[in-house]
Amino acid sequence: MFVTMNAMNQPAIETPCIKICVVDPETGFCIGCGRTRTEIGGWLGLSPEQRRGVMAELPERVEGLTRRKSRRGGRAGRLQALNGG
Repeated sequence: MFVTMNAMNQPAIETPCIKICVVDPETGFCIGCGRTRTEIGGWLGLSPEQRRGVMAELPERVEGLTRRKSRRGGRAGRLQALNGG
């Protein structure tokens, strides 16, 4: 799902941003949308075709991020680790 950005005098621009902006230090991909910092920073300067090209790669990137990362379990995970589990 992609949302559309729209300022008062600007044409609508598709964006994969889901407002979870955290860049994974190992891959350089945002864990929310899958873009790199360079892609995020230059998004408005890309042509619609270039944006679609990037967006076509994002599902695979995000899937790779979620496969590589495992949640630590928050408080329950910390307690389990302290108890040798």
